[in-house]
This record gives sequence, C-alpha cells and structure tokens, in this order.
Amino acid sequence: MSDNVQIRYFSGYIRNFRNLCEELGINADLGREEREAQILKKAYSKWKLSMMDHLYGMFAAALYDEETGKLYCIRDQVGQKQMFYSVIGNEFVCSGDINEIAAHQGFEKKLNMRMLQQYLFYGYPIGEETFYEGVFKLRPGHYAEWDGSNVTVTRYWKPVFEPDSSKTPDEWAQELEKTIDEILSEEKEDTKLPYKESFLSGGVDSSYLLAASDAQFANTIGYEESGFDESALARETAAYLGKGFRVRMIGPGEYFERIPTVIDKMGQPLGDASAVAFSIGCSAVGEHAKVVYSGEGIDEFFGGYNSHKNPLKEGWVYLTCSHIMSEEVVRSLMKDFDENVKAADPVMPLWNEVQGQDELSQKLTIDISLWLEGDIYLNTDRTSTACGIELHTPFSDLRLFNAARKIPGEYKFMNDQNKYVFRKAASSRLSDEAAFRRKVGFAVPIRKWLADAQYNSTISEKLFGEASQKFFDQAVLKDMWTRYLSGEEFLWNRIYAIYAFLLWYDLKF
Repeated sequence: MSDNVQIRYFSGYIRNFRNLCEELGINADLGREEREAQILKKAYSKWKLSMMDHLYGMFAAALYDEETGKLYCIRDQVGQKQMFYSVIGNEFVCSGDINEIAAHQGFEKKLNMRMLQQYLFYGYPIGEETFYEGVFKLRPGHYAEWDGSNVTVTRYWKPVFEPDSSKTPDEWAQELEKTIDEILSEEKEDTKLPYKESFLSGGVDSSYLLAASDAQFANTIGYEESGFDESALARETAAYLGKGFRVRMIGPGEYFERIPTVIDKMGQPLGDASAVAFSIGCSAVGEHAKVVYSGEGIDEFFGGYNSHKNPLKEGWVYLTCSHIMSEEVVRSLMKDFDENVKAADPVMPLWNEVQGQDELSQKLTIDISLWLEGDIYLNTDRTSTACGIELHTPFSDLRLFNAARKIPGEYKFMNDQNKYVFRKAASSRLSDEAAFRRKVGFAVPIRKWLADAQYNSTISEKLFGEASQKFFDQAVLKDMWTRYLSGEEFLWNRIYAIYAFLLWYDLKF
C-alpha cells in the first residue's frame, strides 16, 4: 500500500508523468510536488525496486518502507541528480548535497587522501568515494538499502551497447527524431512547469534541443577573447530558428571572484573550469526563467570526443576522456603519495566487464559510468540548484540512450564527422551548417587569464599557502607554476585543479 511509503527526499523531474499517472491511478492535474510524491509511492507499491525501470527523467530519492522498516536511496540510471550517503552513529543520512551531510551533527570531517590522489589524476571526484572519509556517492543506476544496521548497495542498471546493423543511417536518424519528439512532447505538455528557456552554445546538441523544445529564448555566454567566444554562432542559430537570444559576457574579474562561491556550493573540488562560467550563466537565466534546458548526454551516448575516435594503444586501459596528470606527476607533487592507490582503480571493474565489445562501446560505457556523472552532472546539478533554477537535460533521457546503444559505431563516426547519425537527425530542424558544424567545446579563457598578474595573485597565494604546504612538494609546484607563466599553457588545467582543491579545503576545513 502506498500509504506505508514515506518520501524522505526527492530531487528531480519525472518526465513521463502522464503515462505513469494513468497506469497508477493518479490525478495528473495534481500540483507537481504532490504528483511526483504520489508517483514514487504508488510506483514503489506496485513494482518495488524495479520501479526505476518505469521512470523516465532525472531523480534522486529516499523512500522509507514502513512495513519492512527499510530505507532505500535511489539514483537515476545515468546520474543526472546527485546522491550521497553516510552512516553517522546509528543514523543513515543521505542527500543530493554533500554539504548537508558534512554539516550533520555528529559527523567528524576527515579528508579522504585516496580521493585527493585520484582527483589530481582525473580532475574530478571519480567513483564511489568522496573527499570526506565515510561519505559515499551513490553511483548512477544503483540503489542503497539501509535496514537499520547495514548498508547494501545494488546496481540495477548499466549501460550496455548492442550495435544493430539492420537499419541504415537514415533509418536510425528517423528513429532518433521520433524518440526526441516523444521526450520533448512530454515536457511541452506539462502545464505544471513554469516558463522555460534554453542554453545554447555553438554546437549541434544545444541547437537541436532548442529547435525541438518549447523554449522561446536562448541564452549563451560570451567572452572578449575571440578564440573562445561561441556567441556569434549561437546568435545565428537562434535567428535561424526564430528564437529570442541573450548573451552574457564574462570577463576575468567576475570569473575569478565567482570561483569560491562555485566550489563552496559544489561541495567537492572540481577541476572543470567551465563550472564557473556555467554558474554565471545560470544566474543570468535565473533573472527571467526558473526552468532551463541544456543538452548534456549526447557526446557520451554517441561518441562526441576525440578520445572516442582515436584508437587506444595496445594494452592500454581507457581512463575516461579526462585525465590531467600522469601518475608520475602526481607522485612527484604529493608529499604522501600512496603507491597502493592506482589511477586505474575506479575504471578497472568496468573495463573488465566490457572486454569483448568494440572499442567505441567500451569507451562510451566508461565515460557514461564515471566521467558524465562525476564531472558533467556534478557541475550542472549542483551549480544550477545553487543558482535557484531547475536544469532539464532531455537528451540524457534513458529512451535516447536506448536508441543510441543500438547504433553501430561506424554510423556514429561517418563522413569524417563524430555523432553522425545524431547530426543527421538534427539536420531535419537545423541548417546543414549548424547540424554538421565541427564540435565546439565549452572552452573558457582561464588558460590565458591565469597568467595575468592583474588577476592571479590570489591564486598564487593559495597555491603556496599553508594548506598547500601540507599536501604538495612546494618545489615541484613552483616549477609547474613558473613553467605555466613562462608559456607552457597546457599546464593551466593542473594549476586550476590544484587551486580548486586548496580553495575547497580552506573553505571546509
């Protein structure tokens, strides 16, 4: 009975609510909060923990079953919403905001040095552990069961690619169009959602999303530095689609001033410099809309990165599309390097599972399971939430993955294009120039700004301050900083990741 189920926590959006309401006997015209609570309660009563197989959207939730006395924490299949948990004394605590757990009465904060070592390699908090000893991340496609004494974590879903060559690229493109229209129609028909807008870069993903959605305004970020500015391309796309357009220009002063707020609200260090620009963009959108679309998921579902296309050297393990320092560099940098903590540790269980599949499927499985949720969704979920807006990522919907997983790799990389079949689908609504435009990354000029003495004095102070001396060899760090300032620009991401950690450490400890 649903009356015996308590919803202790929920964050997210159940996109296929209308079908679920009809199947579960719920009034679809209820207010959104009550509607989603009823869906969770009745779905659990009918399907128990297989309920997640019936939910399309993004969700992190905690449900208490009064009959069994068990508490269940669940997280959506690809991890669009965050969920962390810890046992504090005899109490099981969970939240999508790790800051809430760290601030819980009775929790003793202790830095997890294993995560620091992994973070320096990858640039983001990878895997199940967090920067706090005793606090764990519930991984995507998993649920945790608390029986009052013990925590049991179970995987209920994993990304599996099964290429199907029975359809042509055009037929697959048509199926993608149909799937995307189905997903977006559910959002369009939801009268309980407030006015919506969309983020728009110069790339095909956000352009197609804007074209297929009900958003009437597009928002982008711009920079004075022409090599990093996508706003002109975004403006062209918005004009082509007949949509309104806004650009928020960002300069180095505002950017560096924003970093501490972003790291504080993020809850853990993140070496992804785009998070700060995204935060400024979210604040700008929040002035006129409370729900905004964003195009995350396509690169990981369809193979959008160069690392997906470039073949691995024989015997190598694919360590996600992002790794910023080698083990040798991390070993030289850390004062207390642990030889038992290997860079490949978070990847190896998944890597062993995908052996025998084609290389692209292997890589996409790794990136969906670790990089997408550990970097991209950590950024988008925590940043948008902190700015008071609700971010919807329709292209991360499981139904789109279920189509993508069947498309052969040779259709994803075709005619010298990545994500070819997706681009082919997008061309039904976009100009060919926009649909087949070369990938435009969400680059930030921080790689240049960091070298400007007008702005980097606070970074330098943190890099060589008291906290830094606890963890890092100062001579090695000084050499890295000097080389960067002397023109070795590729070192910027190492500098920024170290700075983000030190800033977080001083804020939290």
